[in-house]
Amino acid sequence: MKPRGLLVAVVLLAVLGGVTWWSNKKQAAEAKKTTAGNATKIISIPDNQFQEIRLQKAGSTVDLKRESGKWQIVEPKPLPADQDAMSSLVSTLGTLNADQTIEEKATNLAPYGLNQPSLNVQVVKTDGKTADLLIGDDTPTGSGTYAKLANDPRVFTIASYIKSSVDKTPNDLRDKRLLTFDSDTLTRVDLSAKGPTVEFGKNNQNEWEILKPRPLRASGSQVDDLVAKLKDAKMDLTGTAEELQKAPAAFAAGTKVATVTVTDKSGDQTLEVRKDKDKNYYAKSSAVSGIYKVAADVGDSLDKSLEDFRNKKLFDFGFNDPSRVDAKNGAAANVTYTKSGDQWTANGKRMDNSSVQNLIDKLRDLTATKFADKGGGEPVFEARVVSNNGKRNELVTITKQGDTYFAQREGEPSVYVLDQQAVKDLQTAASAIKEAPPENKKK
Repeated sequence: MKPRGLLVAVVLLAVLGGVTWWSNKKQAAEAKKTTAGNATKIISIPDNQFQEIRLQKAGSTVDLKRESGKWQIVEPKPLPADQDAMSSLVSTLGTLNADQTIEEKATNLAPYGLNQPSLNVQVVKTDGKTADLLIGDDTPTGSGTYAKLANDPRVFTIASYIKSSVDKTPNDLRDKRLLTFDSDTLTRVDLSAKGPTVEFGKNNQNEWEILKPRPLRASGSQVDDLVAKLKDAKMDLTGTAEELQKAPAAFAAGTKVATVTVTDKSGDQTLEVRKDKDKNYYAKSSAVSGIYKVAADVGDSLDKSLEDFRNKKLFDFGFNDPSRVDAKNGAAANVTYTKSGDQWTANGKRMDNSSVQNLIDKLRDLTATKFADKGGGEPVFEARVVSNNGKRNELVTITKQGDTYFAQREGEPSVYVLDQQAVKDLQTAASAIKEAPPENKKK
């Protein structure tokens, strides 16, 4: 063949290949579009029409009913259900689509494992009508599972994850919370762990305070973390039946870690936590019957003393912008900085905002390294911060004795020990405040 003819043949072959590729791609896209748009629905039930779900497999039945909007486990024994887990189960069953229709009219169900289903899911709707889903063997590839409705001759495949989403035990679906208090109406927490019992309560600003063993400022974040751990404390039901049955004996022989009582609008709930020699934690709650193993972080969050919950911050104004700051740095005269609009002034003069803000930042971050039984020494710094539209007025005095800096808040007996560098940085920030540069006046 001549070179010119060979070249033409190659070009034609390339064009033909491109056309074939484009045609195949278009057909695949159309097929995919058609499949997606015409997915076979096996079950379609709105959430609010679910009244009862029964999960049956060899040797066990889990019966769940919705009462007054809440799901309950009825069989094998009455238990409150985990509402989130039930919502997931209802969502899966409510819009159940087939991956593929295997047979339109199956006469022999044995090849699919549907003559003796591994799981039978019965849904009873609020109108009394039912949907009975049979789930059989996994497909040869393992990516799907055979399924059909009891009153429908068709056999489908469904995604394998759907089977695992509905094949649940009572332990999977029960409410595993050990305390069921309402965080929004929580008013008191009593913790007995290391040292004396610590009682936390809310003040008029809805902030946590330490009420017992004596009135003290509380670290709001530490108390909030404690409350969050208690709210999330759940039974660990992952062990074997034999292991779960050993929990009461392990609890009885264990060392006490803590007892905590929470109080909301419904009353008190108490949780006691103990640990064994292998540092496994077990808990007993007044809100639910039984004794259960719990995660180690639950026990660790309770194994704390009064000092762990004390507020080490010297000022509480946080990110509430102050409206006034009084600062007395050593022997220098007291200076009052007042904010009007977005401008700081002192002695009738405009001040450089960034330098005043630097002092405020240092005051906000001022934190004790520890607490002392008593302080002493000569005053080296004093600051008053007025914030929250004048409702919060905080005065802190810092003294120095030897190489140690102490601080006290006005009206409070607590003595705070401060880091030397933090005090020096504070003094430097106060000394660095300067007047604002003159404003440019237009002619």
